[in-house]
Amino acid sequence: MTDFDLVVRNARIVTEDRQFEGDIAVKDGRIVSLEANIAGKGAREIDAGGKFVLPGGIDSHCHIEQRSGMGVMCADDFYTGTVSAAFGGTTTVIPFAAQHRGNSLRKVVQEYHEAAKPKAVIDYAFHLIVSDPTPQALGQELPALIKDGYTSFKIYMTYEALRVSDYQLLDILALARREGALVMVHAENHDMIQWLAHHLVEQGHGAPKFHAIAHARVAEAEATNRAISLARLVDAPMLIVHMSETEAIETLRQAQKKGLKIFGETCPQYIALTADDMDKPGVEGAMWCCSPPPRDAEAQEAVWAALKDGTFQTFSSDHAPYQFNEGGKIPKGDKTTFKEMANGVPGLEIRLPLLFSEGVQKGRITLQQFVALTSTNHARLYGLYPRKGTIALGSDADLAIWDADKDVTIRWKDLHDNVGYTPYEGRQIRGWPTTVVSRGRVVVEDGKLNAEKGSGEFLPCESPDSAKPVGKAAPELQTMSRFGAKPLF
Repeated sequence: MTDFDLVVRNARIVTEDRQFEGDIAVKDGRIVSLEANIAGKGAREIDAGGKFVLPGGIDSHCHIEQRSGMGVMCADDFYTGTVSAAFGGTTTVIPFAAQHRGNSLRKVVQEYHEAAKPKAVIDYAFHLIVSDPTPQALGQELPALIKDGYTSFKIYMTYEALRVSDYQLLDILALARREGALVMVHAENHDMIQWLAHHLVEQGHGAPKFHAIAHARVAEAEATNRAISLARLVDAPMLIVHMSETEAIETLRQAQKKGLKIFGETCPQYIALTADDMDKPGVEGAMWCCSPPPRDAEAQEAVWAALKDGTFQTFSSDHAPYQFNEGGKIPKGDKTTFKEMANGVPGLEIRLPLLFSEGVQKGRITLQQFVALTSTNHARLYGLYPRKGTIALGSDADLAIWDADKDVTIRWKDLHDNVGYTPYEGRQIRGWPTTVVSRGRVVVEDGKLNAEKGSGEFLPCESPDSAKPVGKAAPELQTMSRFGAKPLF
């Protein structure tokens, strides 16, 4: 007779605020005991042997089985994407249900559920991408979807097929404020990028390395400042995604110091790659192209500083997987210009190991900060805490047992995505999750997958505390009623 479904013994347990030694007992997918020496027996027992046991990672920015604004389908579906995530220590993903113009948001959500349910091997939620904020979308679909557990959505300030105007962004921010949702923003100045790209291509400079020139730093800095100003006008919380640039990061830091509820995120490419990686023969450099692009060593240091001092709350992959062929990254083969490439790099599986190796092992961040940046803060921001993102009584048993001394050379042939390459090929790192548990199920062990297609569960998200306004709308909005105007909230 056994007392528990699973017991993990001799663990060095790490959460966002402490580290302690003990055992973890699991029943019906939840953690039911955390003690120094649990007396009961488990149907399955794992001896962690003094290794670190961390909360399973949450990747709250990844693109899986999604069609881009240019019509290119991601290389990973919900099976290969979630398998890859699991092997990298991630037990929850929050990809996007992407609306393209003319699409019903409700229909889009239904289609993504139909894609994910039979394939996902770990748990998942959905953000929405809103590109067509029609009166029906804003008045009916979005409020209803927020109540159904889709409490975050992303908007673009660039990309012709996806971007919204500042006016539309204000409408979306005001709705999010009223309904308790969090808006994620891709902040780059569209016209700056288009103007630079036009003149570069006109002069015959279409190679991938010119992508970093067209997506100028000032384009990210300006759009970040503008997005924060729009959020400030209506007192709406906001998260700015995949930040890469020094001035934009400092603008975010100063907004936070003023008490604004503006959050920030960065990604592996901004600590490990630079614009020089795109300077390759022919179109080979396209494999390193994403938006915003990687910058330089100075920008990397600014990113590390923001990870360390709390300016950034989350470290996500922005996994945007396109195979390096005419059906993916380079639609016109070796004639493809940087304007025509599919934007994005893969990173789901290496997100945690790369940050562990470059951050924890090199003393740039602590283990507690690592847990917060890769798991706990994601759960808090998007309404999944404390079910996800921590090791605590009653939480889902999502665990990753880490071999901190495991030396790994990153090779795509050893990864589990369907992309065909990794921009981190040949990089040496130290530390890897060797056993991964999702809701009490040992899904990865000894380099093997033990999870069936469709065994992941959908997670409706609560309206998070991160989405609550702080009461600092622009003075003009606060005093509208004095002049007989109807308040906007």
